[in-house]
Amino acid sequence: MSFESKLRKYAKLAVLNGTGLKEGQTLVITAPVNAQEFVRLCVESAYEDAKAGYVFVRWTDDLTSRLTYKNANIDRIANVDDWVVAQYRRFVDEGAAALSIYAPAPGLMDDVDASVIAKVSSATQKAIAFYRQHMMANQSQWSLVSIPNTFWAKKIFPDLNENDAVNALWEAIFKAVRVSDDNDPMLDWDVHNTTLHANNDKLNQHQFSSLKFKNSIGTDVEVGLVKNHRWAGGAEVAANGQIFNPNIPTEETFTMPHKDRVNGKVVATKPLSYQGRLIDEFYFVFKDGKVVEYDAKVGKETLDYLMNSDEGVRSIGEIALISHDSPISNMNILFYNTLYDENASCHMALGRAYPMNVLNGTTMSDEELKAVGMNFSNEHVDFMFGSEDMSILGVKEDGSEVVVFKDGNFAF
Repeated sequence: MSFESKLRKYAKLAVLNGTGLKEGQTLVITAPVNAQEFVRLCVESAYEDAKAGYVFVRWTDDLTSRLTYKNANIDRIANVDDWVVAQYRRFVDEGAAALSIYAPAPGLMDDVDASVIAKVSSATQKAIAFYRQHMMANQSQWSLVSIPNTFWAKKIFPDLNENDAVNALWEAIFKAVRVSDDNDPMLDWDVHNTTLHANNDKLNQHQFSSLKFKNSIGTDVEVGLVKNHRWAGGAEVAANGQIFNPNIPTEETFTMPHKDRVNGKVVATKPLSYQGRLIDEFYFVFKDGKVVEYDAKVGKETLDYLMNSDEGVRSIGEIALISHDSPISNMNILFYNTLYDENASCHMALGRAYPMNVLNGTTMSDEELKAVGMNFSNEHVDFMFGSEDMSILGVKEDGSEVVVFKDGNFAF
């Protein structure tokens, strides 16, 4: 099968399986300018396969953003225009679905003043916080996929020339998202979702009070879980009844930690690319749910700005379990892309939690969600801490313990 045929399969998967777009619905696609061919195929599928009412494309460009960060008046670019906010408000009001096409450029912003990026990012997050809250509560469907660019491909495959590196990355992506020469990826994803939902069901039956994580490189932490927490992963159901897959690919099952019940040390096992800057060899120490100590050998300044972006970012909003022996992990590729690396390793997210991870959470008020222990923040930043020797014990309300992970993999 030709590359073009697999690309068309991928686009159809992103629209139909990813966003679960329904007839007459608006689709908002956010994509980098180098994704023109893929975006056109997504637009075609949205109109022809899903019968979308309207498809709106928002183009982005990291190189342009870099020039802006280095040269523009910081007060001006940190002042989010009313028309930008109004645009997002309209998307919410008309119940638009969202497809984000992400092509990272890890390290591209390393020579940009981190305080500039932090100020602009913080202002933007606050201005459109309502939109993120809308999507994170699954009020509309949303999905995230990735495509290569030369910068990202060369970061992963530095010994290959640009063309070969991009081709190698495409093949890795197709494998991860279950697109091959002779398969029907929609059917394969149905099977995959059945497996993920079975893992969710097993964990939901236990209703652990907390999870204890420990490995040989320094992680030793107990993560309390909110009462009536809900493990999720794979396909979700939006408020409008549409089934969608938030992340393509995905291998995780995740839930809501209690914002005040995390204690111990967590050592990251993979680099984090945050706002185009790399953070590596870092750790966090938690006490009563808050980060009280942290450090990084690479990107400490960027980590400082993240830690001070708002109060909620010093607590976690997600804990996710992924077996070390899983498809993306077994590819043995460091992707420098959280969407991929988080699906090769157990991870946590600093910042805002997903309301869907507690029973009836999507219909609760903010006050009710805070009362059950949900963390609030303008950020949601995943970092990876899983390892091949990770052990996880589930602690029940009566204090009894169940082995959840042994030697990096699910034990049941």
